[in-house]
Amino acid sequence: MNPAARFLNPSEAARQLGISTKALRLYEQRGLITPGRTSAGWRAYGPAEIARAADIVELRALGISLSEIARIFAGDIQTLDWTLATHRVVLEDRIRELSHAIGKIGRMRADLSRGEVPGARELIRLLKPTPDISVTFCLPWPWGGELFELRDIRSLNYIVGPLGSGKTQFAKRLAAALPNAAFVGLERLANEAEAAWASLDADLALKYRVDRSLAAIMRDGGGESSALLALLTALETKDHPVLVIDMLEQGLDASTQEALIIHLRRRGPTATPLFFLTRSSAVLDLECVGADEAIILCPANHSPPSLVIPYQGSPGYEAVATCLASPDVRARTEGMVAHLPAR
Repeated sequence: MNPAARFLNPSEAARQLGISTKALRLYEQRGLITPGRTSAGWRAYGPAEIARAADIVELRALGISLSEIARIFAGDIQTLDWTLATHRVVLEDRIRELSHAIGKIGRMRADLSRGEVPGARELIRLLKPTPDISVTFCLPWPWGGELFELRDIRSLNYIVGPLGSGKTQFAKRLAAALPNAAFVGLERLANEAEAAWASLDADLALKYRVDRSLAAIMRDGGGESSALLALLTALETKDHPVLVIDMLEQGLDASTQEALIIHLRRRGPTATPLFFLTRSSAVLDLECVGADEAIILCPANHSPPSLVIPYQGSPGYEAVATCLASPDVRARTEGMVAHLPAR
């Protein structure tokens, strides 16, 4: 080590970068940074490692995955080209949204010139950058019909709860209450390959969207499977803009789950809301929840579902954490239900 350089321990480095120590360790595990070691064997981050980690943080904020970042650092031309092409698509989507908003402003100003004054709600819808979607409904059994209201709906919404908490019934009622929404259940896994391929053969535009999403997920380390194909077909079908999906991770291995959530985050904060149940820590990593994501907890005691802020110490955080397990544990315990033997 250079004795004149300032070296930081993991906590200091994470605080300076605005990330968690877990994220720093993940960067190291992926081979993206190589911290030095003190004489006692502790990690020490010098100026070069901090600068490289800062680049990683900024690239992650742009929606670029760690596997893509590794290839970018290695000078992979294909990955760089694909990253730029993806960013261009995002910018083109924003241009279309802005063009639509500019057109509405023009029409509204023309109405003003004729003395027609828009209502406050119409003005809010025009100026608000995110979709104005909210929902109110009475909670189903096992609740007692309490009124549930969800406002400021985010792009990605996780529904979490222990076994028997009623989260599936909640998700179905949510799908019924949301405008133009659909519930995608586990029946998608029955004969999923045949059904998915049949729908793709009948709709070439859908096939193109699914192929594009599949390629992006595989670039991030995911694996192709009939379960993933069925899920992507549901996600890319335009019949229902809003989807509520039962157990997003079902049938997917750990690397595919991680690549899938990266892919869904790339949709951005203005994307149509997506709701899904999960009990996988690979899908819902509490260290990685973004500002345009929300966690809905269905408590074990059947009190009304609530939004949980993903910070240690916040109400409901520990309850959410205890509902999650790694993909390996989830696969090992799938289908098991704890019970007391009959006496």
